[in-house]
Amino acid sequence: MKTYQAFGRVTAGFLVAASLLAAPAVRAQDVPEERIQMARSAITALGVTNIFDNILPNLAARLKAQLIQGYPNLQDLINKTVDQQAIALAARRGDLEKEAAIVYAKAFTDDELKQIATFFGGSAGKKLLNDQPVANRELGKAADIWAAGIARDLEKNTNDALLKVAGAQLKDAKMPAAEAPAAPAAPAAKAPAPAAATPALKMPAAPAAKP
Repeated sequence: MKTYQAFGRVTAGFLVAASLLAAPAVRAQDVPEERIQMARSAITALGVTNIFDNILPNLAARLKAQLIQGYPNLQDLINKTVDQQAIALAARRGDLEKEAAIVYAKAFTDDELKQIATFFGGSAGKKLLNDQPVANRELGKAADIWAAGIARDLEKNTNDALLKVAGAQLKDAKMPAAEAPAAPAAPAAKAPAPAAATPALKMPAAPAAKP
């Protein structure tokens, strides 16, 4: 089921990420500072750059894992050193915020940026951003139920319409006859029981000769 998304953090975040790939071209064009400040307000209201909060921590964690795998006996020193260097680079997050502001400044007009900042900075806009994922899940469930009902009714209505228009043909249509099962073979005749053997007759013994 397709996920239905309104204008919010995820969509806007993708806009920033995709546009940053063309950052040199964006920076090459002059953007008024006033427009950039308006864009910053819009971005703050939308919270679109919040999805980038974990970039530096994830990079640091990956570096720690790589170094510790090679030098397990230096685990504590590696963790401490990587954390220190990550904190030193954290200030460069402002560069990303500026790039995002330039992207939005190029994508929207002054009036549009003001409207975005006003709406999403208000209670309704904040509620939309916070509750939209839950609303989307419920909408997906509703769409699934609706589609199941449509599929059922489409099949039933089509069958009814076909019966009404071509009912006679459908009724006269003969289903192929099922092959009759082969008759069971007759049981083999039993051989007659052998006749009882006639007991042999014994001849009387000849009398013994007299002396």
